[in-house]
Amino acid sequence: MKNSGVQQDVSISQGVRAMFYLMKPNETSFQTLEEVPNYVEKATPLFISLMILELIISWLHKGKLPGRLDDVLASLSAGVLSQLPSLLFRSIELTSYVYIWENYRLFNLPWDSPWTWYLTFLGVDFGYYWFHRMAHEVNIMWAGHQTHHSSEDYNLSTALRQSAFQVYTSWIFYSPLALFIPPSVYAVHLQFNLLYQFWIHTEVINSLGPLELILNTPSHHRVHHGRNRYCIDKNYAGTLIIWDRIFGTFEAENEKVIYGLTHPINTFEPFKVQFHHLLYIWNTFWATPGFFNKFSVIFKGPGWSPGKPRLGLSEEIPEVTGKEVAFSSPASQLLKIYAVVQFALMLAFYEDTFANKAVLPQVSLILRISFIILTLTSIGFLMDQRPKAAILETVRCLVFLILHGSGHMKPFIPSLSLVFETTVKGLSL
Repeated sequence: MKNSGVQQDVSISQGVRAMFYLMKPNETSFQTLEEVPNYVEKATPLFISLMILELIISWLHKGKLPGRLDDVLASLSAGVLSQLPSLLFRSIELTSYVYIWENYRLFNLPWDSPWTWYLTFLGVDFGYYWFHRMAHEVNIMWAGHQTHHSSEDYNLSTALRQSAFQVYTSWIFYSPLALFIPPSVYAVHLQFNLLYQFWIHTEVINSLGPLELILNTPSHHRVHHGRNRYCIDKNYAGTLIIWDRIFGTFEAENEKVIYGLTHPINTFEPFKVQFHHLLYIWNTFWATPGFFNKFSVIFKGPGWSPGKPRLGLSEEIPEVTGKEVAFSSPASQLLKIYAVVQFALMLAFYEDTFANKAVLPQVSLILRISFIILTLTSIGFLMDQRPKAAILETVRCLVFLILHGSGHMKPFIPSLSLVFETTVKGLSL
């Protein structure tokens, strides 16, 4: 039995195997929720390593990079933005689960039984299938999930393009498990299911042979991300493709897949990437006559309008020609390099904030979160070449100097401290 209340360490081997759901029940069974490692947080170096490996393989085999710099920055920005709430609040997926477990559970399955482990694996994956399917079929849920589909490239960075508010509906589909499965077991599989889905976002793997019959694979998931008509609303699987085969939503990859939304948003600005469809729902809601029609705008499919089936008409989905040109940033190469440097500095600051969140004062934490959001927004403005981009970036730099001078931030290169302090004093004169 593992030490109660002490979060377990994760070895390199375990980290790699967790990415592919190759962990054993006896090494990932914990009595309490507090013991469960943060596998996702510890996987950050693996995310980076696999993205570099993908880049090398794509360059060697295809003579091109797996994605574009502006799109990668937008994807990583969405990933950072989606994780910021966890600096202040515990995940609603765990909070709601624990509440149901403590107040409404019907019986307790043993936390250390392999049978409980495998049942939870199936239960979480089954719950994910239905959450994912509803996220495409219910407009208000699609408003969150569309963020993940907005990239017109398909590579490992696309896996990190996550919604900031998707988790506020996903918990519903896992909550029945809380009636009998301990939270510690659920927390393990919730992370493994998420980690597994990282590596399938790639074009460098063609087919996995017989495993294609059972597992969700890069080929199956490429279809899911396609905006070709044959790809729409297909292959919702998390880990096992069997759910799609059972419920009639499976489609094999055949013609060339064109990625992205059926109506591209043509922006890299993080708030538009996250929230543009919510604004669309808001405007459509008020423009649509009749109470039941307004209700349908929210809870029927994204393609619905009065007189149409629940999920809209497939013939209204724009045809792809294979000659579509993905939206690219009009920024100069020099400006893109500047944006990458600023993003890298912000990412180091982001990691430092997560590492020290337990000891940071609440005010410092909020100010740091605000600065991260400001940085992501400014980078998005620079990539889109918005008219106010230069002003916003100047404000961001001034905010950094002020926060550093007030002790809420520090540079990662200690020798720069004197430079920043001198600058701040100069501004105050």
